[in-house]
Amino acid sequence: MSFRLLTVSALALGFVAAAAPLARAQDAATVERAIAVRDAALTSNIALDYVTQLTTRFGARPAGSKSEQDAAAWAADYLRAHGFQNVRIEEFPLVGWERGEGSAAIVGRNAQSLVAAALGHSPATPRGGVEADVVRFSSFEDLQAADSATVRGKIVYVDLGQMHPMQDGSGYGPHTRVRGAGPGVAAAKGAAAFIMRSVGSDEDRMPHTGTTRYVDGKPTIPSFALSAPDADQVSRLIALGEPVRMRLTSTARTYETHSQNVIGDLPGATRPEEVIVLGSHMDSWDLGTGAIDDGAGGAITVAAAKAIADSGRRPARTLRVIFYGSEEVAQPTPQTGNGGGVYARNQGAALEKHVIAGESDFGADRVYALRLPAGAQGSDFQKAATRVLYPLGVLASDQVETDGGVDVGPMGPLGVPFFGLAQDGTRYFDLHHTANDTLDKIDPAQLSQNVAAWAGLLWLIADSDVDFRAMRPATTTATPAAH
Repeated sequence: MSFRLLTVSALALGFVAAAAPLARAQDAATVERAIAVRDAALTSNIALDYVTQLTTRFGARPAGSKSEQDAAAWAADYLRAHGFQNVRIEEFPLVGWERGEGSAAIVGRNAQSLVAAALGHSPATPRGGVEADVVRFSSFEDLQAADSATVRGKIVYVDLGQMHPMQDGSGYGPHTRVRGAGPGVAAAKGAAAFIMRSVGSDEDRMPHTGTTRYVDGKPTIPSFALSAPDADQVSRLIALGEPVRMRLTSTARTYETHSQNVIGDLPGATRPEEVIVLGSHMDSWDLGTGAIDDGAGGAITVAAAKAIADSGRRPARTLRVIFYGSEEVAQPTPQTGNGGGVYARNQGAALEKHVIAGESDFGADRVYALRLPAGAQGSDFQKAATRVLYPLGVLASDQVETDGGVDVGPMGPLGVPFFGLAQDGTRYFDLHHTANDTLDKIDPAQLSQNVAAWAGLLWLIADSDVDFRAMRPATTTATPAAH
């Protein structure tokens, strides 16, 4: 899909003309400069350069691994080389996890190999593996309600059916709940191991990994995701009335290590103490190279900030790019991991000067909607932003941005509001957490549209005196779960 500016169309010309008086009420000069920054960003090659180098030089970057640490050091140098200031690396302790070797197979009657992947932070099987009969559940609630006698000593299998692809990714939540909490529920009922249909919308024979949760600071039971075709195979056998017995093996291990946040600033010209956070995460799962999740997010944010720096004039407020560490994995205690939480805690009183935060962590496909804090809907700022973003195919949304994302989310309960540039996630969960998450899946034209949308919006935010905190509703203590 081409993302040429649509201003040549009669519709766009009519919209811009109608919106111009409203934009001038915000600040005509700021809007015009945002448009210029947007247009220049469309031709920038920084985003593609960054994500190409990151995924080629370091490949997969599991949280706490040497590849994640080396990538962070390289990214800090990349920021410095592109004019960012106050570049620093913020380390924190982490329990790392290595997959090791693993296998899954039906044994005995109907014996056959299966394609599966161990879930993150699940423990190894005993030597020789776990062999047991399989008991299937079609919902998480059915597992919760099951009598322990029907589960004890067995391999619990949860199959919610195929995840539906949706533009906003809303089909993900019910499935990832099973991945995170399912092993703990099965373990409490005495299960020997846990398997589930992969959390993905594809039908490839590639399993989707992802993290499990610790329970009371302890790992649960060996846990695996089956690729979609293999999940179907197991479910069909059970539907035919066949007894299914399975053997699972895993040599996964945990180890003490550290992760880190990489932080770089483009200081504001007149109000540098006022900070706008542009977030993404550096770590990835080990099966692919983390291009979609989330090398692309870092590429988009650094390229957008660089487009503003290259515009010839600094905005009033500071732009802060953060590549967060350890977004993907759960941890035994709150004292380890979670780069977003580490950053928010370490800021202390300085967080009061964080005016707004946004996160890019949904791949590289096009942006289609702008979401702002409560109170901004219908404002002069939203109208100005619409003038800047509409030619890119980005519409203002009445949906309020409330949680920001996993990495910036911990700042929310501490008073920082969020903006969101919603991306088309229709194919995101075909690739997410699989071996298919590689550089070739990024469409350069859609990547450039993201950069242009971020750059144009950020100029408006950074060079304005809009008090987004005053628009923010009462805070909550909820933060989004890791994905």
